[in-house]
Amino acid sequence: MADPAERFELTYAGSARGVRLDTFVAEAVEDVSRSRAARLIRDGQVTVNGRAAAPSRRLRDGDIVRGQIPGVAQELAPEPGPLDRLLMTDGFVAVDKPAGMVMHPGAGASRGTLAHRLLAHCPELAGVGHPRRPGIVHRLDKDTSGVVMIARTPAMYAHLARAFEQRAVRKRYLLIVRGSPDPPRGRIDAPIGRHPSHRTRMAVARRGRPALTAYRVLECSAGAALVEARPATGRTHQIRVHLAAIGHPIMGDATYGEPAQASRSMLHAWTLGFTDDAGGRWLAAAAPPADFQRAAADLGLTLPETPTSGRDRG
Repeated sequence: MADPAERFELTYAGSARGVRLDTFVAEAVEDVSRSRAARLIRDGQVTVNGRAAAPSRRLRDGDIVRGQIPGVAQELAPEPGPLDRLLMTDGFVAVDKPAGMVMHPGAGASRGTLAHRLLAHCPELAGVGHPRRPGIVHRLDKDTSGVVMIARTPAMYAHLARAFEQRAVRKRYLLIVRGSPDPPRGRIDAPIGRHPSHRTRMAVARRGRPALTAYRVLECSAGAALVEARPATGRTHQIRVHLAAIGHPIMGDATYGEPAQASRSMLHAWTLGFTDDAGGRWLAAAAPPADFQRAAADLGLTLPETPTSGRDRG
């Protein structure tokens, strides 16, 4: 069984000799790369003014682009592999997601996701939450490493999903940014919405959804700073967008920063504090991985000690 196809309809408004069709679709449709857009066009899944077109077709002002993205199979097959468990009870498991791993299946990612790996370690997750996102109540970007909370029962799933929605989960991230924010401690209160022209990106937007990030500089070096961020909201790419908006993009961020500065975005989900459905307080913490440690060392930045995962006594 598969999800229904995702359909879209777009109107091109641009110059007389507009952008290529595959480029336009990739920028306008979330989670669709240019190569994926080209395949969809060649497979007849995309039309311009009701007719088939080539990926290289140059759009004209007023062209109507319609298309569909075939659904992804809902049932996942467990895939064995290592999984770093930080905490585990009958109701939940906290894991340390490696950078480079996608959370769950989607456009361009049908295998090798964290969801597939989780099912191999915790088969009971197959009946918790969405079939393609078993037990997953929040997400990290592909290149972000660190703590992810997974519910093992329907009751815990409902509880944790509500806690994230109500901003009752305490999240701390470590990041390495270009330059040093001034003041060294502050709050970035700026709404975030879809970028007006690059639809795969987010941006600070007047009509976006409210977004709030508190930050503090932990240490500075020549041209860089180690920052702790505490997002109060959970908007897509929130920390990345907010830090870039104040002139201090995250090193290695190919979308909002300067990718040549690091092998990947230097953003790590460090700790996550929460209360379970029985009122118990917990802290899940993941030490920054080796690539993050190397980047910090190369810049002369000293990482803080990572707390121990377990009951939160604070």
